[in-house]
Amino acid sequence: MAKTSRNPQALCERLGIRHPIIQAGMVWCTGADLAVAVGQAGGLGTLGAGSMYPDELREEVRRVKGQWKGAFAVNVPLLYPAVEEHMATIAEEQVPVVFTSAGSPRTWTAHLKAAGCTVIHVVSSAAFARKAEAAGVDAVVAEGFEAGGHNGREETTTMCLVPEVVDAVDVPVIAAGGLHDARSVLAALSLGASGVQMGSRFVMTQENPAHAAFKQRIAEAGAGETRLMLKDVTPVRLLRGPEGSFYDQVAAAEEAGADVEALRALLGRGRAKKGMREGDLMEGELEIGQVSALLDDLPGAGALVERLVDEYRAFGTAGMAPGFHWDALG
Repeated sequence: MAKTSRNPQALCERLGIRHPIIQAGMVWCTGADLAVAVGQAGGLGTLGAGSMYPDELREEVRRVKGQWKGAFAVNVPLLYPAVEEHMATIAEEQVPVVFTSAGSPRTWTAHLKAAGCTVIHVVSSAAFARKAEAAGVDAVVAEGFEAGGHNGREETTTMCLVPEVVDAVDVPVIAAGGLHDARSVLAALSLGASGVQMGSRFVMTQENPAHAAFKQRIAEAGAGETRLMLKDVTPVRLLRGPEGSFYDQVAAAEEAGADVEALRALLGRGRAKKGMREGDLMEGELEIGQVSALLDDLPGAGALVERLVDEYRAFGTAGMAPGFHWDALG
């Protein structure tokens, strides 16, 4: 018997969306315009609180609510500062959906649910998924090794991770990592996921506030130009920059056996903002997934959601995930 966690329609109803497509809450690459465009097209738009000061998050939440009366989400990486202030904003502003990541779900899940939020935690293994379920989350995101930004140390690919997590828990599972088109959506749902989360694909949209130079570098990227780095500090998948860039500096340091303190000193502060928001390809972190090699266009975010849905429908009923009929979602 199929688990209830394998029902995309139920997830959509729970989140208040029409399509099981979630735009990830990335640092420096999200904002109200992007979240609203995704929401209006029927997906779930997400604000990334990890790169926002408390006042900025409150302003962005209010901007979303001023333009869009439907569902949206906030992602809070629990390793970042200002978590308590962000959680207060989320409760006060009645944010409907919250994604937590990079920390223990036990810390904030009960608090958020008491505030009326649907809580989803990002995991990189079946063991972490079981812990998140035990903490009371409403769903989990199973994020594979292909994903950009901060990633799990396990190096489990999405194709392996998703069925492992689906079999391990009863809550809905949202697949992430390497997903970018209708084919990958079909694959994820066929593996038992209830929906998909896409980050890198939504970086390459018109409404994304990432710097044009960063987007152009993604468009030019080829296979094998990303790498999971800084695993002894905080694992992050980076895109290669010009010769001598921060990417090359980290690679050289790791190959030379640099210790944790040396790597932390090299990382310093503000690298992600410098690379993704300011477009400094030499000294900044360029966080993006392996799927960057397949991204060379820059659609509107709403048009992207519509394209994903249309292409998925074009596969026909025979290609649909078991028990899921997209047209029933509106």
